[in-house]
Amino acid sequence: MKYPHLFSEGRIGSVTIRNRVVMPAMATGMANYDGTPSEQLTAYYEERAKNGLGLLITGIVRVNYLHGGTLPRQLALTDDRHITPFSEMVEKVQAHGTRIFCQLHHPGRQGLSLMGSAGPSIEWIGRVWPGFYDLLPALMPMTGRLPGVSELLIKYMRWPAVVAPSNVPSTLYNQRTRALRTREVRGLERDFIRAAVRAQLAGVDGVELHGAHGYLIQQFLSPYTNRRTDEYGGSLENRLRFLMNIIEGIRRECGDDFPIAVRLAVDEFYRCIGKPGQGLELDEGVELARRLEQAGIDAIDVSSANYETTNYWLEPMRFEDGWRKNLARAVKEAVSIPVIAANLIRSPEQAEAQLAEGTQDFVALGRPMLADPAWAAKAAGGRAGEIRRCISCLRCIESLESEGQKGLSMECAVNPRLGREREKAEPPKDGEGRNVVVIGAGPAGMSAAEVLAARGFQVTVFERSGSAGGQLKLASVPPGKKKIDWCVEDLQAACERGGVEFRFGSEPSVSDIEALSPSAVLVATGAVPAVPGIPGADRENVCTVNDVLQGGVTLEGKRVAVIGSGLTGLETAEKLAADGNSIIVVEMCREIGPGVYFQSLDDVLDHLDGAELISSHRLVEIADGEIILEHVKSGKRTTRQVDQVVLAVGVCSDDSLAGELKPRFSRVGAVGDAREPGRIYSAVRDGFDTAWDLQVTRLP
Repeated sequence: MKYPHLFSEGRIGSVTIRNRVVMPAMATGMANYDGTPSEQLTAYYEERAKNGLGLLITGIVRVNYLHGGTLPRQLALTDDRHITPFSEMVEKVQAHGTRIFCQLHHPGRQGLSLMGSAGPSIEWIGRVWPGFYDLLPALMPMTGRLPGVSELLIKYMRWPAVVAPSNVPSTLYNQRTRALRTREVRGLERDFIRAAVRAQLAGVDGVELHGAHGYLIQQFLSPYTNRRTDEYGGSLENRLRFLMNIIEGIRRECGDDFPIAVRLAVDEFYRCIGKPGQGLELDEGVELARRLEQAGIDAIDVSSANYETTNYWLEPMRFEDGWRKNLARAVKEAVSIPVIAANLIRSPEQAEAQLAEGTQDFVALGRPMLADPAWAAKAAGGRAGEIRRCISCLRCIESLESEGQKGLSMECAVNPRLGREREKAEPPKDGEGRNVVVIGAGPAGMSAAEVLAARGFQVTVFERSGSAGGQLKLASVPPGKKKIDWCVEDLQAACERGGVEFRFGSEPSVSDIEALSPSAVLVATGAVPAVPGIPGADRENVCTVNDVLQGGVTLEGKRVAVIGSGLTGLETAEKLAADGNSIIVVEMCREIGPGVYFQSLDDVLDHLDGAELISSHRLVEIADGEIILEHVKSGKRTTRQVDQVVLAVGVCSDDSLAGELKPRFSRVGAVGDAREPGRIYSAVRDGFDTAWDLQVTRLP
């Protein structure tokens, strides 16, 4: 066995686990609206279980009906009616040899106040109106698109306050927050205990109490969020009381042989956002772990941070793998019970090393299990090179926040099957050796080619450059973006395993394509940078971000204006700053980084110190040695002295080839950016879906 530690048996309390691979709790937005497991969620869990997973910890399970919700489609154990449906899901997971723990959760101040009234209302309407749930994914986004509706709802609707140990609002959501009354705290203790009893009755192997990522239990533990003066606040002993009472109650009701784990944030990293000395830090976090072991729990699942310091728990791409493994090691040195930890682990080699060196006892793979449900099976079977690697792009959590509130499930940039495990289990095997041509070896083209090869087509991919990747080759150039190369490498390797033929350095003519007699042609030629029609845009000192990232334009010691503060513009600005240039970023919108997910925005801005960021201004002219800007509201014009202008104002689809080919071939389609400019996830998914759904006439 190549990974003897990773695939050795382990124990948590009375439960034996077949290996050390754990899928930690992750919200998915896939449960039914009434809190029961859906077929979609069950299939998602089964896909991981049947591929050799050791322990599965369910996504956050709601314990309180009134104010304990996070998503419209969230698992719940708030009522006895949840037990039987939950047990059916548990049985299906356990049938594959995987153990299953249930994570019990309350969001506290990090919940959405809307869920305090809308969540129960949605469930009630669904009970009396059959079919209502089917309408919700269409209805919920619609209200957000009506002009001003979202703003009016937020401004004038008095949603119920979210509850917390103290009135300390989360700066991410900034909602009305109220401190729990002492009797309410005791009621919540009972909620957790009752939910654990229901979980045991449903047949789970154990429970995990979510005391991390800034949720309610952590809010009691942290001196930053717990400012109470009663028995639940002040000293460490008092701040622990809420959790200790829950543990004691579960032990009393469920017995000593029922495993209890705690997911524990041992460092909140407030110092990393300019608040040194605030919240939990490692020394106190380790002491919490010691006391929890003394209380009789069976495992510590070590984590960190909260919503205000999210990048130190759900890391963006630039963070080094294993960067916070010191947290797990510190806990393991202090306790004798098993330690589970994520530690930004991406490869079996890294997992094996951290187990062998004693950093932890179990390896938690969150986002990697989204990217590749067969991670464990591939590693155990000597096929680690086939693992589809998570690139830490944050699409999963971004989509959960944007789509999850609409009743839709999360998405993964590199795994378009996520949440569609039933519908996209196996592609139809109907290719019959017929030829299909794909033009362009970017993410959309390769995603399509992989699926077409799996269907049995003979696939030829033409790529005019000398290598695969398309726009992703440029996206990986800025600092901290090298993991994007993993997406390219994994897609290309999957295509090659499927027998796809790549012809690099080839821009095919019509006759080249005709020579293959293709049943279909998919054009994945990507997009080209947009250039605004303003005076001076054709000057020699004007270029696009592509010119910079391709290396055609090199700048050092210059005053550079980057026009546009989308993520590409900001990342290019960071590269230029790292090359020794003085940077100005100009943005038409009111805020820098419009539409950029807040974690990615925070990450890049943290590395753009010294850059001048100008919002609410449009570029109206590029003159000799200067740019002329105009305020979008007042119309007032200003100038800035610059040596170089770099345009990052978007892209336009390069679909001209598709238009040329359509009269010559029966089936021609554009995919990815060539159809509609987007991001990695949209290109990969569009290529996948187009290839999956492609209809071609069978051979006689």
